[in-house]
Amino acid sequence: MRIRRSASESVRTGLVLQERWHAEDRGLIACWERGRELALQKAELAEQAKRGELLLLPWRGGVERALKSGRKYGSLRYLAMWQGLRGEDLDIHLEIEREIVCTRHATTVFFTADQAKYATAAEDA
Repeated sequence: MRIRRSASESVRTGLVLQERWHAEDRGLIACWERGRELALQKAELAEQAKRGELLLLPWRGGVERALKSGRKYGSLRYLAMWQGLRGEDLDIHLEIEREIVCTRHATTVFFTADQAKYATAAEDA
């Protein structure tokens, strides 16, 4: 399944918890909308994201430092928030992992719906 939403659409309001987090989109639209709001509040974060940096956000996927392995896994919620922060349309395939290389730390992050991959993966020193 593919979750898409245009950046030209308004941020949704008045939704209850079930609608924001437990609908068919799995909360990805809510994360993307929060990224859009964050871009308005913190312009420097938006600029870092636009430069391709995978900065630290509330969801797993940000890169704090270079890793020995040069790779890690991240959540689709991170990817959605990051796309919103960059001012992009939301465009995520739930079944396909997306690979992005952090321009700051040269670490490859594989964004996946498989929580087991990023929940238990230890980051190397």
